Amino acid sequence: MTESVRQVSENDQLRADIYQLLAALLRRHPSLELLQFLANLEIDANEDNEMTKAWLSLQLAAKQFTSEQLEDEYFALFLGVGCGEILPYGSWFMTGSLMDKPLALLRQDLMQLGFEREENVKEPEDHVAALCEVMGTLILEAPGYRQLAFYQRHMGSWIQRFCDNLAKAPSAAFYATVAELAKAFFKMEAAEFEQLSLDIPVNCPGSAELQPAASDVKKQAELMN
Repeated sequence: MTESVRQVSENDQLRADIYQLLAALLRRHPSLELLQFLANLEIDANEDNEMTKAWLSLQLAAKQFTSEQLEDEYFALFLGVGCGEILPYGSWFMTGSLMDKPLALLRQDLMQLGFEREENVKEPEDHVAALCEVMGTLILEAPGYRQLAFYQRHMGSWIQRFCDNLAKAPSAAFYATVAELAKAFFKMEAAEFEQLSLDIPVNCPGSAELQPAASDVKKQAELMN
């Protein structure tokens, strides 16, 4: 889906990395390797802001839980017997129904952007982890107006409510710290995209809506793989 070679700033690389980390944590319970990675993060504790506090809380939680314990927590939160405590789908948060109109619009946009769903994927494309994966890719490979349009259409209106619900879910212990990190991050993302919307010229192609990608080469995206 890459339209041209882009220079990725350090800030954008960090944003993309956080999106991919959130995708990994929300796609399935963390592996031992991921917990070890989180436990060994280098965090500047002298920075007094919401993101730093959230990183420190997540790091501490990663040291306290085993992957086996988190398999049970993840199951209770997102899967359950019949239904978990949280439904991690954009359509649900936007309309109160699953497989609704927002999912159809999302599928159209993903096709235009060059993403294809893998055959072995069972979850709908509006799962929060899949959306985070797409955003991580767009930040690295797509111009700003595409990032902005995708975020506004498919995440911006509900992602904070998802984070709030996850933080308050009865079974959330480790995942309460994931929710706090996500809340702090998406608060920063909202400010990032607000500034981006001011910087994009009114006559920028695609600034009003997503346009089909210039390349017809499809990118295999690991949506919920």
